[in-house]
Amino acid sequence: MTLQQLEYIIALDNYRHYVTAAEKCFVSQPNLTMQIKKLETEIGIKIFERNKKPLHPTLQGHQIILKARQILREVNQLKEFVSTEKESLEGEFTIGIIPTLAPYLLPLFLKSFIKKHPKTHLKIQELQTEQIIKKLHNGTLDIGILVTPLEEKHLREIPLFHEPFLLFAPKDHELIKSQNITPNELDPNEILILDEGHCFREQTLAICNKDSSDTNLGFNYQSGSIEALKGLVKQGMSYTLIPELSIQNNLDSEHIKRFESPEPVREVSIAVHNSFTKEALIEHLHQAISKAIPSVFKKMQQSTRVKWR
Repeated sequence: MTLQQLEYIIALDNYRHYVTAAEKCFVSQPNLTMQIKKLETEIGIKIFERNKKPLHPTLQGHQIILKARQILREVNQLKEFVSTEKESLEGEFTIGIIPTLAPYLLPLFLKSFIKKHPKTHLKIQELQTEQIIKKLHNGTLDIGILVTPLEEKHLREIPLFHEPFLLFAPKDHELIKSQNITPNELDPNEILILDEGHCFREQTLAICNKDSSDTNLGFNYQSGSIEALKGLVKQGMSYTLIPELSIQNNLDSEHIKRFESPEPVREVSIAVHNSFTKEALIEHLHQAISKAIPSVFKKMQQSTRVKWR
């Protein structure tokens, strides 16, 4: 039994003529006849009395047609509900964002987004990537903003931008003074990294071809804060990698160095579960973020994407 077959028996009941019913359903008359007979065979009930003129339903057929009309009304109501759901921005939604993005990305778009959509209430949590993935799967999170690809078959990713990694070093460091630098020039034993659980840590290790966090610096400091690592670097204690959004121009400009092309970048995306239906929310978040970030992030052709793990 299909919805199409139900539509055919209703059309035939409306017009009491096979050719007219077929025309109204935009199918051939033989096809409509075949599908109605197939339905009658499946349910074991004769829906229409064909030997009498004009054509009319049998007693049982009349009850089936009434039920079919009810089913199709409810299906259409469901379609309307889903359509409204997709377009609605009203309500409360939970968003998870990784800590290496939150303090730099949220101030760029959040105020204007809330002002534009006053009936949307966002509950925002700083979470590490694995936590976001888990919460998207179990339904306790609506949207994640994080680094991709995740390679999770039940999650949908909507790319936002590619953010470059930059070298952050003491202003008199030889790498800062170099004309051009590549990731191959980094010493894996000197670089400062974030602590375990942060995807930015794994990306930094991958760029440096480094397997562990051990250093030859006389100390081993693993922080959850990019700003803490920047503070150590400014005191002359080795160097680190930072995402470009974390740059504070007046304070950081003499400590940064871009890598030569292709630059290492991280892909930042919106992630939702496949069952999430609020397409309008995804679209408007995407628009707000895309409008707020540097335009060059969206146009980077010559770059090397670093996976989060």
